[in-house]
Amino acid sequence: MFVIIGAVLVFGAILLGYVLEGGKVMALMQPNELLIIGGAALGSLLIANPISDVIKVFKGAISVLKPDPFNAAAYMEMLQMLYDMFMMARKEGLMALDSHVERPEESTFFQNYPGFFKNHHALMFLTDTMKVIVSGSVAEYNLMELMDIDLETSHEESMKPSHIISKLGDAMPGFGIVAAVLGVVNTMQAISGKPEVIGEKVGAALVGTFLGILMAYGLFGPIASAMESRANSEELYMQAIKCALLAFARGDAPITAVEFARRNIDPAKRPSFADMEDQLKNGGGSMAAAA
Repeated sequence: MFVIIGAVLVFGAILLGYVLEGGKVMALMQPNELLIIGGAALGSLLIANPISDVIKVFKGAISVLKPDPFNAAAYMEMLQMLYDMFMMARKEGLMALDSHVERPEESTFFQNYPGFFKNHHALMFLTDTMKVIVSGSVAEYNLMELMDIDLETSHEESMKPSHIISKLGDAMPGFGIVAAVLGVVNTMQAISGKPEVIGEKVGAALVGTFLGILMAYGLFGPIASAMESRANSEELYMQAIKCALLAFARGDAPITAVEFARRNIDPAKRPSFADMEDQLKNGGGSMAAAA
């Protein structure tokens, strides 16, 4: 929502100021300039990146239009799920988790937490790590290194779309200059024409430079920053899960293990310990339903 509001403010303020200065909006309507800049940008995107990354770029750009999925409610659901899972392991033994972590897509336990269940990355990270914990074959420090490798690789992958958009934004002023130069070439070919015709062609050429700079700093740059922020939000979410799993693996009580996760949450989204404790004790029941 705020992405849309911000874009409206950027373009609205520029157009309003231009009109108040006596400019004509139709003079900015230069589809040929937009075709040159947009086509060059898309072509360079396809040249520089595999199609899989291009698809991720478009999906990432669309995702920033949606609310942040890693909000306070999502964190509380995650804390509840971790607590219930740890309690199940304490009461019924680690082997009680085996069927759930081996086939998480079929697990009635994880299905009780729909937000977490739909997050494929978090679900796979949790279950893959729990498989190692259940097997008991990895020491605590090796488990931490294993999770760090997973998270670092995944974070780099999730940051790719924002880096691609950022680089594309850096190139937009250059594409704007290309469009402007072509406009000047077109103007020079009509140099013997009427002054008003030459003026229109020069104006069209300048619009190319204007569009390149505007798209770089008013659109592509902010979108890249929003995508990077979303990737960082996911990273913090995954780090909270990691902290809880490490605490559980070394034998901490379920409430203590979940507290390690809570402390890793962004303060703006972090529930108080009292709120978390109340939720964990009164909002449970998933374990019984899964059994």
